[in-house]
Amino acid sequence: MKILVTGASGYIGHKLVQQLAAEGHQVHALVRSGTAGKLLQHPHVALFVGDVLERHTLLPAMQDCQQVYHTAAKVGAWDRNPQVFYNVNVGGTQNVLEAAAAAGVQRLVFTSTAGVLGPAEELPVTEEHRRTLPFRIDYDRSKKEAEDLVKAYAAKGFSAVIVSPAKVYGPGHTSHSLTANAIINSFLRKGIAFIPAPGTYRVCFAYVDDVVQGHLLAMTNGTSGETYLLGGNNVSYADFFGCIRQLSGSKGKIIALPKAVIKAAASAQEFAHRLMGTDVRFPVDSVDHLFSNYIFSSDKAVDYLGYHITPLEEALSSTIQFLKKSSHA
Repeated sequence: MKILVTGASGYIGHKLVQQLAAEGHQVHALVRSGTAGKLLQHPHVALFVGDVLERHTLLPAMQDCQQVYHTAAKVGAWDRNPQVFYNVNVGGTQNVLEAAAAAGVQRLVFTSTAGVLGPAEELPVTEEHRRTLPFRIDYDRSKKEAEDLVKAYAAKGFSAVIVSPAKVYGPGHTSHSLTANAIINSFLRKGIAFIPAPGTYRVCFAYVDDVVQGHLLAMTNGTSGETYLLGGNNVSYADFFGCIRQLSGSKGKIIALPKAVIKAAASAQEFAHRLMGTDVRFPVDSVDHLFSNYIFSSDKAVDYLGYHITPLEEALSSTIQFLKKSSHA
């Protein structure tokens, strides 16, 4: 089967391409440059240089494809030009949907984010949760708008499924400085981790191999127009880094910082940006996320897709080995 993967050089997209190619599918990998495509060399992978912002580059990549995995996105909590989140995540998704419909694609899986659903009060959030808090981050808001587009196409008869990963970590290439992998790696190398006080806020950490398998399951078993949370282990920051420390044999320190301190640091970054044009690693608007419980239930994906969650210690052991090996490569 011929299958297109957008964002093929990204964290999830790259692993999807590898898995599909290993299963014998003919994979059309959409990348923005030939350099990015060097990581995707495989007899069953054909590279297509293009961009979701340029619809005319999508149709050749989709030719004769029965399925599309749309993983391409602008990620992060901040950008110098916030409009880029909407251009890529909303406009790009519109282009992909239009091209897929025109090319006669039979089914599409769209990669969203669990952050669209918002934080939990007590119990883990499910797909039926209706967000009551306003969006504070453009990434989450733009993904919600993209979801609405996908659902609109599904309502018109186009077969499309939404998957919403939680905070993803595990072996694989990531580039953003605030990914879970980057934070874990920093803890392993520098021996210190800063977490929101008192350290009991919980987050849903999803192992990347589970998330990739969840995409494949959504393609085969998902119901068009439905959303499936691809989560993992709901665990506190203190327990998460405590587990890393134990598994790695590290003596690293875990320091819980009050909200006021983290907000002050974020404000200082924003002031430096206005004064000197430096980048902002985390904006003030993102601080509330740290001091909230972002925990999710994957029961729907487990029950209807056959989704599997790798135990935390097993997933972290694999991640630690990968990061240590990568740092010495």
